[in-house]
Amino acid sequence: MGRTAVAPAIANDIMKKITYLSTNRELPSGFREKLSFREALFMGQAPDQGLFMPSDIPGMSPKEIISLRGRPYAEVALAVLGKFLSGDIAEAELQAMTADAYDYEIPIERIDFFTYLLRLDRGPTASFKDFAARFMALAMKAMKVPRRKITVLVATSGDTGSAVGEAFRNLSGIRVYILYPEREVTPVQKKQLDSIGRNVQAIAVEGKFDDCQRLVKEAFSDPKLLPLHLTSANSINIGRILPQIVYYFYAYANVAEDLKPLVFSIPSGNFGNSLGCELARRMGLPIRKIIVAVNENDEFPYFLNSGEYNKVNPARACLSNAMNVGHPSNLARYFDLYGGTLDKNGVVHRAPDLAAMRKNLYSVSISDKETTETMVRLYQEHSFIVEPHGAVGLAACRHYFESHHRETAICLETAHPYKFASLISDTLGIALPPPKSMKKLNSRRGKADRLKKNYPALRKYLLERL
Repeated sequence: MGRTAVAPAIANDIMKKITYLSTNRELPSGFREKLSFREALFMGQAPDQGLFMPSDIPGMSPKEIISLRGRPYAEVALAVLGKFLSGDIAEAELQAMTADAYDYEIPIERIDFFTYLLRLDRGPTASFKDFAARFMALAMKAMKVPRRKITVLVATSGDTGSAVGEAFRNLSGIRVYILYPEREVTPVQKKQLDSIGRNVQAIAVEGKFDDCQRLVKEAFSDPKLLPLHLTSANSINIGRILPQIVYYFYAYANVAEDLKPLVFSIPSGNFGNSLGCELARRMGLPIRKIIVAVNENDEFPYFLNSGEYNKVNPARACLSNAMNVGHPSNLARYFDLYGGTLDKNGVVHRAPDLAAMRKNLYSVSISDKETTETMVRLYQEHSFIVEPHGAVGLAACRHYFESHHRETAICLETAHPYKFASLISDTLGIALPPPKSMKKLNSRRGKADRLKKNYPALRKYLLERL
C-alpha cells in the first residue's frame, strides 16, 4: 500500500467510501487491509499496533465553510462528519447523533484585538474530551453487533476518562475500564473518575500516564483477551479523532472574515486535538499555522527543531497534568500524514517531510513558571480565568507572535478552571464556584480499584471479570 493513500490532496467526491489504514502498513509485518469505519471503530488499534487513518481526506469548499457561520454546533458537526461517514451512517441517524451529543454551548470569547478563546469546557464533564467521547459512544451504540458485549479500555491523564465514562455510562452491553495514574490527577478529576459507577470502573495505576497507555496497548495485542471484544476510547481510536475536526470549522466560521487564514494554538498531550486541526486544514480550512503547545514534555518541539525524535521517559509531571505525555500516540498519525512511519515504541522507521511539517506546524514548550505567570497576566489584564492547559496554549501563542507577525489567533481552553480550583485559589487568590455540570459531584460515591504498572496484573484483573 503506497503513501498516496493518505496524501494531503483533497478528495472532492464526498460520496466516495472512505476506508481506514494502519500507520504501520509499510513495515514488513504491517497490516495492509482496508477497513470500514465500523471495523476500525471497534478494533481501536490495528493488529500491527499501528493507528488507523482515513484513506482519503474529503474536502470542504470555501462556499461550504462560509455557510457554516452562525449555524448551531450540531449542524456544523453534521456537515463535517458527514464528509467522512456518509457511506457508513445514514444521514438521518447521523443528524440524530450530533443533535444528541452537542446540546450545550460552545462560547468564543475575545481576549484582545488578535486573540480569541474557544471554550470547550461546557460539556457534561467540563472538558473538551466531551466532544469526541459523546459522539463516539453514540456511534458505538448504533453500530455494535446486537447482543454482543464489548469492553472499552481507556487510559487517561485526567479528563479523557471522565468524559468517556460519562458518555458510556448506562449503555447496555458495554463495560468500561479507565486506567489513570493515581498520583497525577487533581482531586476533582479523581472524584469524577472514581464515582461514575454503573458499567464504568476506574483503576488507579501505580505509575504515570505513559504506563497506563502502555498497558492499554498491550491488552489490544493480547490474544488471551479476545473474548472481551476489547476496543479503545483513547485518541488511538479513529472514532475519537474525527469529532475533533469539527470545532475548528465552527470556530473559524464564527471568527474569520473573508476566508482569511487564522492561527490555532492547541494545548497538546497525546496530540489527538491538534491532529483534528491538521485534518481540518487538509480538508480546506484556511489555517496559517497550527501551534502545538506542550508543557515541559518537549519531545515534539525538539523534533521539529533538530529532526531527531527522543521520547521523554519518564514523562515530566507538570501543572497541566493532562499533557504529561512523553511519547504522544498521535505522532504516529502526524508522521503518516507527512510520509513517515513512527511505531508505538518511538522508533522512527521512515522520517517524515520535516520541511512541510515546519511550514504548517509550530511547537514550543511552556514551563510551569510561565504557565502560572500567564494565568496571572490574563486575570490581571483581561479578567480572564484560565486553567493550566489553556494557559499553556495562550503562552505558546504569545511566543509565536514574538517570532512572527501578529494576526488573528484562536486559542483553546480545554478544561473548566474549577477542575483546578486549588491551583486557581493559590495562584489568583479567588475561589471558584463549580460549573452547573459539576454541582452534584460531591454527593457522588465511588472507589477506584488499584493496580501495579505491570501488564500481567491488568490481564489477570480483566480475565477475572470476564
